[in-house]
Amino acid sequence: MRDVAKLANVSIATVSFVINDTKPVAPATRARVEEAMRQLDYRRNALGRALASKRTRIIALLYPALQRRLTETAVKFFTSAAQTAKDLGYNLVLWPISNEAGQVEELISSGFIDGVLLMEVQLDDPRVEPLQRSTMPFALIGRTRHPEGLPYVDVDFESSMIEAVSYLDGLGHRRICFVDSDSAEHGLSGYGPLVRTRSTFVEEMERRELLTAHISCANSPISGQAAAEKLLATAPDTTAVILMNDNASFGFTNGLNKAGLCVPADMSVLLIGSSPAIAAATEPRLTVMTLPSTALGRMGVETLIDQLEERGEPMRQALISCSFEEGQSTGPARVLEPGASRGFSRNCESHSYALSL
Repeated sequence: MRDVAKLANVSIATVSFVINDTKPVAPATRARVEEAMRQLDYRRNALGRALASKRTRIIALLYPALQRRLTETAVKFFTSAAQTAKDLGYNLVLWPISNEAGQVEELISSGFIDGVLLMEVQLDDPRVEPLQRSTMPFALIGRTRHPEGLPYVDVDFESSMIEAVSYLDGLGHRRICFVDSDSAEHGLSGYGPLVRTRSTFVEEMERRELLTAHISCANSPISGQAAAEKLLATAPDTTAVILMNDNASFGFTNGLNKAGLCVPADMSVLLIGSSPAIAAATEPRLTVMTLPSTALGRMGVETLIDQLEERGEPMRQALISCSFEEGQSTGPARVLEPGASRGFSRNCESHSYALSL
């Protein structure tokens, strides 16, 4: 540190202020100190910095890995959140613990972290209360049943589902099925995105006086194929499906193909809450409403760090809609002549659907 101070022509105390962020330093002076550190290959001592500032500059992202498998969209979120934290002078660590209040309390009392980001939020999430009782800054990626007074950013699943139904309705589809994940698959009672999307689907379909069907299945290709078979057996007049189950989408489209249906001539398929990469893994490429994973990661970290830096910003409560990308799996509803029985196109090409995980 003495060598850095000499090269930058400042006091040792000034170097300490720059390294530990304990006092403001003029931009020009800070630049000289950082350039001297670079020339001398001086590395910040994270432990020393934490002791000096009483801050670790580490934030924890709590992800219930035991209950929720990692997905491509989750990885995008982590990457964006970690980069934003780094840009703002913090380190982000992924903390894979269950959604239990006791484990959160242990983390809070450990002294390892400065703040917490919660993912996979339940409507009545047990992790929120211990955080509210503590002095630990936190933010939610998701919403509880009553999010008033809580800092959060979340996907606007309600408006995204309304847009999906509106799009299919505009194509003439009068009977639409919603295929989502089995609640047991999440291991999370009252999982916010699932509950909100299901509820909005029912409400919007009733408002438009459309016929509904609903199937839940495990998050796997085999379960998706079984869901397609169940749909054709129980609601054969369905002409469009909204899928909210990434891994089941591969098997679902395979199941339609095995039954002799053409997508989209016989059945339109729209994937919601996913990614273009998942949508492109089948043939034809699925129409998709993409999760705003990158924006969520960035905004979630910014929401937390605003508290840590005491910037005085208004508490952020933000909703972000999915972005719509039309693929080749949706088209006009097939119109049956009065009195005709349901039949399917048999002249479409045989497609193979590859699982890309």
